[in-house]
Amino acid sequence: MNETCTAISSDKDSARAGAALGRKIRDAFRGAPADAVAVFASAQHHYPALLESLARECGTETIVGSSSAGEFSDHSRGEGQISVLGIRGDGLRFSVGHGSGISRDPAGAAREAVAGFRGIVDSPMPYRAALVMTDALAGHADALVEQLTVLTRGNYSFFGGGAGDDAKFTKTHVFAGTQAHSDTLVALEILSMQPLGIGVSHGWIPAGAGMRVTEASGTRLASLNGEPAVHAMEEHARATGQQFDRANPLPFFLHNIIGIKIDGSYRLRVPLGVNPDGSLALAAEVPTGAVVHIMKTSEQSAVQAADKAARSALAALGGRRPSAGLVFDCVATRLRLGSVFDDELRSCAELLAPAGFVGCNTYGQIARAEGQFSGFHNCTAVVCVIPQ
Repeated sequence: MNETCTAISSDKDSARAGAALGRKIRDAFRGAPADAVAVFASAQHHYPALLESLARECGTETIVGSSSAGEFSDHSRGEGQISVLGIRGDGLRFSVGHGSGISRDPAGAAREAVAGFRGIVDSPMPYRAALVMTDALAGHADALVEQLTVLTRGNYSFFGGGAGDDAKFTKTHVFAGTQAHSDTLVALEILSMQPLGIGVSHGWIPAGAGMRVTEASGTRLASLNGEPAVHAMEEHARATGQQFDRANPLPFFLHNIIGIKIDGSYRLRVPLGVNPDGSLALAAEVPTGAVVHIMKTSEQSAVQAADKAARSALAALGGRRPSAGLVFDCVATRLRLGSVFDDELRSCAELLAPAGFVGCNTYGQIARAEGQFSGFHNCTAVVCVIPQ
């Protein structure tokens, strides 16, 4: 039987908030320590103070998480908060890995992160998964997911996302134990007797014809069909009657993002700005030679996508009851939807009830699971459900 505790705090004192959350986890487990904790915290917090007090009170340093760009639970959401999930169960085994130097050597960072995994060669339990959080500002997120898949021989499911910093896009951190790191990924290995449920969905569709990426480098999209990439955005704005301002493009970009066509589906990328040469700065990489579309969605589609992700995660439990969930969605989704984002969270809460959930808004979402569209995404809902 797996036990979980979900909690959220709006206390601005990091040490006091961490201690209170840790005590709540201990109380939920009748004084027993947690086996593992996932934690997501606003950039307003002092992470060492938060993590040290949390670890002391909940009784474990098996802690993984990240800074975030909006924190929530099944009954609360906001900015400047801390959300946590405590887990305890006889049918679960956990270990923490972290790999540094993503910007210099993403493959080396992935190897370092999985070095401590106990289930790669001979798992004592039949199901293997990992919660993965990465410093998305360091880049190479797609490559990291691929490397993790190769290094774990395709036997692990992955879920998680890119750390945030309250939509400042300046510096993000991931948490391993009581330490916070940048240019690093962290992974909570989860070996279990029962499968975890993972669901992925985004609700965006093409708004125009496909275009070939004729030049790109990392997160810089230089040209589409041989023209500066910004020209495609300007032409789409004219054709659809929207306003586009190169000096302030984010209001347009929140409603018009890039979709990479892959096997009949679309992996999403959020444009963040326009460079002086007409190239676009994106939240994640786009490969040269790919076919991309400008994508559109609606408020209703975003809510339906979260609903679909939650239903897929529950279906993957094979009839087992959920104990708790982790939910990740893009900061761009929260900024675009405003108060309608509450409807997305409400839909997840109704489907998972009576189990609770916590989560955060991220700079990209990670998903790798059987039957799901896998990789590193933007503007995509990812739901993981832990069985009882």
